[in-house]
Amino acid sequence: MPAFTAPDGTELAYHVRGEGPPLICLPGGPMQASAYLGDLGGLSAHRRLVLLDFRGTGESAVPEDPATYRCDRLVDDVEALREHLGLDTVDLLGHSAGTNPALLYATRHPDRVARLVLVTPSMSAVGITVPPEIRRRTARLRQDEPWFPVAFAALRDITAGRATADSWDAIAPFLYGRWDETARAHHAAGAAQKNQQAASVFAADGAFDPDATRTALAGWTAPTLVLAGQVDLNSPSPAVSGLAALFPKAEFVEVSGAGHFPWLDDPQVFTAATAGFLA
Repeated sequence: MPAFTAPDGTELAYHVRGEGPPLICLPGGPMQASAYLGDLGGLSAHRRLVLLDFRGTGESAVPEDPATYRCDRLVDDVEALREHLGLDTVDLLGHSAGTNPALLYATRHPDRVARLVLVTPSMSAVGITVPPEIRRRTARLRQDEPWFPVAFAALRDITAGRATADSWDAIAPFLYGRWDETARAHHAAGAAQKNQQAASVFAADGAFDPDATRTALAGWTAPTLVLAGQVDLNSPSPAVSGLAALFPKAEFVEVSGAGHFPWLDDPQVFTAATAGFLA
């Protein structure tokens, strides 16, 4: 297992899949091990995927200072990985919550990013919030599914502030284009891969400065792909298109019928769009 040392001395691990030019991949969760990314639907046939386990997750060590789990502090780990790999510039992919450290890295080190890929992104770094009605509208796209009544009732409880622990598990089908055995196994594995303590610190006070990040993105020049899933409840397509609009030039792609993990729902379309952009 390859590893490197972060600036504060924490040993961090990464996993390599495939051959070709490297693509650094930052997982979401937040603070979930990179294992759930797999080979990104076959993208490893086109690029050498460098999958980072953020500190305290996967094979990476737990830091001495839990405050270093904060999103803006993770940027230094990404820069240390770039230096470890000996790369002048990087192609960088972030998924879900992992798009936040990707965005912060890009705005702090714009000369180090050649291409940026944001997959079903979280938008905390730029201050975009998703109104409950957009989530409900997205959810209703699945109203013919047998699990819909229970899941939609749980969603109503969440958006009304009445959520229980069971509510969050009940809406899991909304994150996948098909709620089949593959999706169920993927969801179940994810719970064990997440560092809950780290997740509670990830967005702590001071993690984000949306105004500064938006200002920096207004001058962004590197090619950027923003990819949404049509039925993704976590990162609904209308909100994701709003993130894409913050870039002077960004390619926006919506994967039809896909949820929060589009490489699982339609690996062919996901891989074609991403590999084509990175080519």
